[in-house]
Amino acid sequence: VQLQASGGGLVQAGGSLRLSCAASGGSLSGYRLGWFRQAPGMEREFVSAIMFSGGTTRYADSVKGRFAISKDTAKNTVFLQMNNLKPEDTAVYYCATTRIVWSEIANHKQYYNWGQGTLVTVSS
Repeated sequence: VQLQASGGGLVQAGGSLRLSCAASGGSLSGYRLGWFRQAPGMEREFVSAIMFSGGTTRYADSVKGRFAISKDTAKNTVFLQMNNLKPEDTAVYYCATTRIVWSEIANHKQYYNWGQGTLVTVSS
């Protein structure tokens, strides 16, 4: 499965963006898909994840109540709606897939298939 992330851009603080992660070459059924982000000089950080079959979700504390992950099974795509963006949300956002147990879903080392990343810049 190949992943293509898109939707990043420049937005003012308080604004919104919607990221997409489109899969090709196979179905996301049975996979867990995660969103991670990495700011310059920082470790890759978990943002959110979803069970593509079933829809269970998880969020990092830093984005709870502001971000929402969702899926479109027919389009084989996962979305990340980001509202009330803050300058500290500035990073390259990546989507990735895994089949790891849900308790490990926030561990980026457990993901083995990554998209190319999309840059989100939030100005103050």
